[in-house]
Amino acid sequence: MRAARSNARRFAFWFDSRQKMLAIDSLRRDNLANQLIKAFPSGEKNVLDKPAPQSSTRTSGPLAGFRIVEFAGIGPGPFACMLLADMGAEVVTLDRVGAGKNLKAVAVRGRKVIELDLKDKAAVAQVLDLLAGADALIEGFRPGVMERLGLGPDVVLARNPKLVYGRMTGWGQEGPLANAAGHDINYISITGALAAIGTKEKPVPPLNLVGDFGGGALYLVVGVLAALLEASRSGKGQVVDTAMCDGAASLMSMFFDMRASGRWTEGRDQNFLDGGAHFYGVYECSCGNFISIGSIEPQFYALLRKHADLTNASLRGAALGGANLTGATIAGADFLGADVTSARLVAPIGLEAAKNLDKAQNIERLLRE
Repeated sequence: MRAARSNARRFAFWFDSRQKMLAIDSLRRDNLANQLIKAFPSGEKNVLDKPAPQSSTRTSGPLAGFRIVEFAGIGPGPFACMLLADMGAEVVTLDRVGAGKNLKAVAVRGRKVIELDLKDKAAVAQVLDLLAGADALIEGFRPGVMERLGLGPDVVLARNPKLVYGRMTGWGQEGPLANAAGHDINYISITGALAAIGTKEKPVPPLNLVGDFGGGALYLVVGVLAALLEASRSGKGQVVDTAMCDGAASLMSMFFDMRASGRWTEGRDQNFLDGGAHFYGVYECSCGNFISIGSIEPQFYALLRKHADLTNASLRGAALGGANLTGATIAGADFLGADVTSARLVAPIGLEAAKNLDKAQNIERLLRE
C-alpha cells in the first residue's frame, strides 16, 4: 500500500509538471528540465521521449518526424537549426540554466528550449537518453568541449549508431589552428574572400555573412541533410565536421577558376563583379540615397545606356569604368522606369529606400511565414 501511494505521488508530480509545461508551450521553454532529471531515475518515461509518428502535433515539411538536438550557441548554429526547423524538423535546444534565450528572435523560431546544467552527471545521462532517440545533433563548441562533457561522437554514436553528429567551428576539429580563437573576419581572411571585397583602398568586412552563415551554417545544413539521407538508407550515422574557413574557401571556387584562367585580376574594384565595371555597381543618387545597377547582358546593357543617356561609343559592350552615372541622371524617374525595373536592373539600397518600390516583393517572398 505504501509503495502504491509513493507511485501515485510520483505520477501526480509528473502529471502536474507535464501540465505546467503544456501551459507554457507557447513560450516553447521547459524550465523544469532539471527538476524532471532529478525526479526520475534513468529509464523512466519523461517529457523528452520522442513522440509517436501519429502525434497530432507533428509538423509538416520534408523533415517532419525528424528530431534535431541543438546545443545552444550564437549566430550560425541557431541559424542552421532555424533552417532545419523551417523544413519541418523538431528542434530541441539545450541551453544553460538561466540563459533566458529570447524566444522572439527570428533564428530561435520553431524550438523547444530546455535549460539544464551539463556539468551535472544526471543531466548528461538524461541528454544521452534524449540523443538515443534523436536523428541529429548540432553543436558549435570548440574542439574537445563535447568530449569533456561526456557527449563526444564516440559516446553518442555508441548509444545511437544512426545519429548524424553535426559539428561547426571556425578552423575545423583538426589542424594547426583548430584550438585558436577566431571570428568570421579571421576565417575569411585566410581564404582570399576578404581580400576580394571592398574598395581599392582596403578590404571591407561583408558583415559576417561569408564565414559564419555562408561558409558555416549553410554548409553544415547541406552536410546534415546528406548524412540524414545516408542514414535513412544504410542505418549508419556519421560526423559532419564543418569549418567556416573551409566553407568560405569553397564559396570562392568560381573566382579561383577565373583567376587561374586570366579572367580575374587580384585587387579590388578592378573586375566586373567587384565594383570595377560601370554596369555592375553602386551609385549615389542626387537625393543622397544609393542604388545598385546590374546590367551584364547585352540587352540589359542597352537599357542602361538608353535610360542613363550613355552615348559615348567607348562605353559599348562590357567596358570597365569611366561612366558618369552619378547625380541627377540616376535620380531621374525615367531611369527607374518600368522597362528597366521589370528586368530589375536597378534596385534601391537600404530598407527605407526599398520599402515602397519593393513592397509587394518583400511581402510575398521575404516576409511570409
